[in-house]
Parts: sequence; C-alpha cells; structure tokens
Amino acid sequence: MNKGKVTIGMTQFTCVPNIDENIDKAEQQIRAMAAQGAKIICTQELFAGQYFAQIIDYKSYDLAEPIDGPSNTRMQALAKELDIVVLSCYFEYAMDGVYYNSVAVFDADGALLGNYRKHHIPDGPQYLEKYYFTPGDSPYIVFKSKYGTFGVLICWDEWFPEATRILALKGADFVFYPSAIGSEPDNPDLDTSQTWVDAIRGHGIHNNFYVCACNRVGREDATDGSGYIDFYGRSFVSDPWGTVIRECKRNEEDLLVAELDLDEIKRARDILQFHRDRRVDSYAEILKLSL
Repeated sequence: MNKGKVTIGMTQFTCVPNIDENIDKAEQQIRAMAAQGAKIICTQELFAGQYFAQIIDYKSYDLAEPIDGPSNTRMQALAKELDIVVLSCYFEYAMDGVYYNSVAVFDADGALLGNYRKHHIPDGPQYLEKYYFTPGDSPYIVFKSKYGTFGVLICWDEWFPEATRILALKGADFVFYPSAIGSEPDNPDLDTSQTWVDAIRGHGIHNNFYVCACNRVGREDATDGSGYIDFYGRSFVSDPWGTVIRECKRNEEDLLVAELDLDEIKRARDILQFHRDRRVDSYAEILKLSL
C-alpha cells in the first residue's frame, strides 16, 4: 500500500519570561514552516514559557491552563487558518492540585484530535518535574490526521523504548518527541546531546519508522538565581534506518522542515522484520520494576 510523502516541521527557539512573546515566536515559526510546505508541525515542550521546574515554587501552578486556554486556542486557530496539523505543548490544568505536562493535537480543520499527557516524569537537579506534573493517565495515542498517522511522546518519555514500541504497533508512521533538554546541572562537564540523538534514533531503527525530536534552545536561569540550564537545541529527524536526514543548529534558534517518505517504512520492515520476530510470550518479566 502506497502511503506517499508528508512534510513535517518543528520549532526550535529560546523561551523568554513573557508568555505572549513565546506564543508569538511559535506562531512566527509555524507560519514560516507552513510557507515551506510543512503540513504537520510540532511545538517544543512547554513552549509558552520558560522551564519553571528548575526550582520548587507552588506559585508556578498559576502558569497552568485548561485545554481550551489561550495558547491552545491560538494554535487551534492557526491550524485551521493554515490548513495544517499543529501539536501544541502546554502545562495543563485538570483540576485544583492536578496538573499535567501535555500536548493537544489539532487537525487541519481546527478539530481537536486528542490530548496526550506525559507518562514518565523525571526528578533530578533542576529538572524537578515530579513536584509539578501528575503522571499521565491518557493511553499512548496514535493520531490519524488529515496529513498523516503519528504518535507523540514528551521529553522523558523518549528515553523509554516501550512507549515508542506501543505507538509503532498501534500503527504510527512517525513519532514526535517535543522536549526541553539541555545541560546537566550536577555534572556540568557532561554533554548528553549526542546520547539524546542516538537514543531516539535507536527507537526509529527498532521500529523502522521516522522519529522527530523537537527541542528548545538557549540559557534559562532559575527564577531564584540558584542555577541555570543551557538547552542545546539539535532538533532532528531520522529515517527508518536511523539516518539523520535533517538536524537543527546547536545553541541557536532554528526551525526544521523535512519530507518523510512513508513508503520507506514498509521497505525497511520487510527487510529487517523486527516486529515479526518479537517473542511476546517471553517478555512477562519486563512488567516488574526489578528482577
């Protein structure tokens, strides 16, 4: 079955304290990518603001918005105007005391296709997300949009191969990974950027499909002055063989537009047969946290 080609886009910009400026920047990049032919566009994780999870401050909960809040409303209108699919990442207010790190997906007519909530929540120096985000209760969703069938996982999700495998088995032709990843505050000499690229490329190889990782860029200081994170950018797309076909600049604002040949997925899977040879009857142990 011929699936044809689709052109996707991803933002990569520096977030500032002013929310309106960030949403404006996202819109500018989305319009620029749509003008270059992108039909499915992903925003970076929590694009409307700076990365507040560097410190614990209950006042940061005030940054959360419901699914029909201002950033999603803006992205929804943009999707409809430009006849594109938009993945809008946001800090979700579900109810008092319950907040998620989420992405709403709007089809090209502006219809809400669904809302994915981040499952894997990290907790480390200046990545203090367990304080802010409830682990996601949504399934791993495959979105069937006007222009393509895809999944989405958010940042820390991208380090766990099980989630990507589920999306592949559910029929996704590619997966977006909106992220906010950068320096390691407790290991300042450690550069994890290539590890990040290679881990996600590996998911693409194991499932023989396209993977699309979207990251922010720039230095963001903790609001209490206790430290900072340098987000390194390097948003990229790799193909079903794990080859990087497009990569953004490191440490600079950029945007990514790439054409995906979806017929290459079947070819790669017919040759390598990773899904055929899975031994699901032997994997029960993986459901335990330790063995």
